[in-house]
Amino acid sequence: MLHEKKVVVVLPAYKAAQTLERTYREIPYDVVDEVIMVDDASTDETLEVARRLGIKSFVHRENLGYGANQKTCYREALAAGAEIVVMLHPDYQYDPRLITAMAAMVGSGVYDVVLGSRILGNTALRGGMPVYKYFFNRCLTAFQNLLLGAKLSEYHTGYRAFSRDVLETLPLLANSDDFVFDNQMLTQAIAFRFAVGEVSCPAKYFPEASSISFRRSVVYGLGVLATSIRYRLWKWRLAKMRLFSRRPTLRLCCYYDQPRPKETAATLTAKSG
Repeated sequence: MLHEKKVVVVLPAYKAAQTLERTYREIPYDVVDEVIMVDDASTDETLEVARRLGIKSFVHRENLGYGANQKTCYREALAAGAEIVVMLHPDYQYDPRLITAMAAMVGSGVYDVVLGSRILGNTALRGGMPVYKYFFNRCLTAFQNLLLGAKLSEYHTGYRAFSRDVLETLPLLANSDDFVFDNQMLTQAIAFRFAVGEVSCPAKYFPEASSISFRRSVVYGLGVLATSIRYRLWKWRLAKMRLFSRRPTLRLCCYYDQPRPKETAATLTAKSG
């Protein structure tokens, strides 16, 4: 609980067996009320580790993608009554101790979205970020700042905190189920005029930390460019975009309290310790 608001940390997991416990142990439980993990059909012992640690977990019966994992994470957090939601990757790349600062910035009411930036403080390369990723991060960020009219240090961090209002308002069901989901969601937050803040966050790159391949990085980059161009066309009223629609049926809040289908690929199984 922070500022009398329930804080829930969500862990979008895929093959995180080697790093999940280290990540979980460093979460600041003096402010975090609940931790929820969604396992995207991992083929390692991620779920077994979560059970041993007593983490409330949900399982995709088949691999649905990083974006789909986040949709489930946020839906379950809303269903649990979260007022502040922090997404933390369970690969131990980001420092869990910064949850307090990020949640406090949201809880204060000053910011609706807070990003853990690897660029602020020049920590990215020191932490081992590949040079090509750093280069494309800077190029894509400059491009997006220009088209979105914002001034963020980066758009590509996986460490984020949100208010409940953000998660209930954005049309997240219009977003991709793949890695570009992150970028689409942040672009939507800017389009809907939510206040976005940043904190400096050192990141660690090591063999066990999750990382997408060069090919998928290129696909992600093209998706980022497309998202930015769509935003500019929508902003200039040259085109209507589902990505920025205010249709209630595209919001998670229309679905988190609905019965789940009995037999679908996305059916979830609750596992709690």
